Amino acid sequence: MLCRAVASRAPALLALSHDVHAHPEVAWEEEWSSARVAGELSDAGFTVETPYLGFPTAFRATIGSGPLHLGLCAEYDALPGLGHACGHNIIAAIACGAGIALARIADDLGLTVRVLGTPAEEGGGGKIELLDRGAFADIHAAALVHPGPVDVARAEPFAVSHSHITYRGTAAHAAAYPELGVNAADAFTVAQVAIGLLRQHLPPTTRVHGVVTAAGTAPNAIPGDSAGRWYVRAADLTELSVIEERVLDCFRAGALATGCELAIEPESKPYAEFRNDTGLTDLYAAAAGELGRTFDPGPAARMNRASTDLGNVSQVVPAIHPYIGIDSLPAVNHQAEFAAAAVGSAADTAVVQGAQALALTLARAAADPRMREELLTRSARAGRRHR
Repeated sequence: MLCRAVASRAPALLALSHDVHAHPEVAWEEEWSSARVAGELSDAGFTVETPYLGFPTAFRATIGSGPLHLGLCAEYDALPGLGHACGHNIIAAIACGAGIALARIADDLGLTVRVLGTPAEEGGGGKIELLDRGAFADIHAAALVHPGPVDVARAEPFAVSHSHITYRGTAAHAAAYPELGVNAADAFTVAQVAIGLLRQHLPPTTRVHGVVTAAGTAPNAIPGDSAGRWYVRAADLTELSVIEERVLDCFRAGALATGCELAIEPESKPYAEFRNDTGLTDLYAAAAGELGRTFDPGPAARMNRASTDLGNVSQVVPAIHPYIGIDSLPAVNHQAEFAAAAVGSAADTAVVQGAQALALTLARAAADPRMREELLTRSARAGRRHR
């Protein structure tokens, strides 16, 4: 029944995926995309609240009135300059498809189905902000399905911090008055060399990477200002707090060496490592397998290490974040070629089968007395701790 419900909605779901893909909007600016996704759910009978909790591009769509509350997260933000190179258009369509299918059996299974429109996953930490404002306080399980090159059932994302780095120096004519300049571009050079040397001494569970977004405009003018964005990843928040401070010391070294002023501003709250709910993960793997999906343990499966703000939610609510393949190889996430594949035929199949597998997973969990009780009681305990 659930699979048929998704299949009957397939033309609308694929149109949704393609429409969001055609209108890429970056974090916190997803006005068109959030309205389009929310409209799809409203048309299917959901009660939609938007703006939600003070965020203009967030929404909550609800149907059913049962005691077990299931939260499906829709993402729809794009990457600057790359569009939907992480396939969030697919995530949004899968969440809608699974939610609409579950709505048909909500009364039979005692469900309240919620689809949450969660902006700013790509560095903005939208789910963390929603979590802190109570969006997940009455959710007993949270889930989404993310596209990747291949299928992977278990998410293993890093914790991550996002920082905006700026140096303020003094501009001067590079030939006539070089002694008057304080070079803000050189500050980044010093910092990046220091980070490169630091990598030898970092644990294998860490990643450090970033981009310089501004560092002067004319070769004969010493740059007086520079800016960049930097991510530090680690196995968990505890390790992250230690490693991040060492990386920030490298930026401080750049300021010290050049005489620049340094400003470090977090772009969001840190993303936590992901805590998989084993029971739900196993149910998803079984459901996807029944639909003919196969899981790839090879190198292409490493997309499951990508960080997500659902990690913070998973610390307090049972959650899953499986990946569904869109046959993109050799292209992988965050490449222009992956963006093109995100509206290909394999991506369209992933929308339908991802929604089917997710709906089956949550319905089976709700129908199993032991799992149902476990979700109800474990979420209640976690919710009290978080509040």
